[in-house]
Amino acid sequence: MTTYTSDPRRHTADTAESMAEVRYEIDRIDRLLVEILAERQSFMDAAARIKGDRKVVHDRARIEDVVAKVKAAAEAAGLSAAIAEPVWRTLIDRCIAYEFESYDALRAPLPASS
Repeated sequence: MTTYTSDPRRHTADTAESMAEVRYEIDRIDRLLVEILAERQSFMDAAARIKGDRKVVHDRARIEDVVAKVKAAAEAAGLSAAIAEPVWRTLIDRCIAYEFESYDALRAPLPASS
């Protein structure tokens, strides 16, 4: 199980009183996002390993399902749909490209020995 690391939270959006405090929290959150995205990426490797056919790497129905779930979660959390949807569509696009690379690398022929 992944344990996320971060500097301690010092402020909320309501308690921050300087740009230094705002920037500290944004940097802290960005480090957490990197860790979470790395964990998500690891599941692209798992999907590439599990999927038996390269044709199923890109799954339009699954993409739309993920986006719909994200939009609902964003609305519940107070995240603007104008941020959530394009961010996730880009994330999904890049994850699919990564999964194709991982899929191909796992199935690349071994070099002939001399």
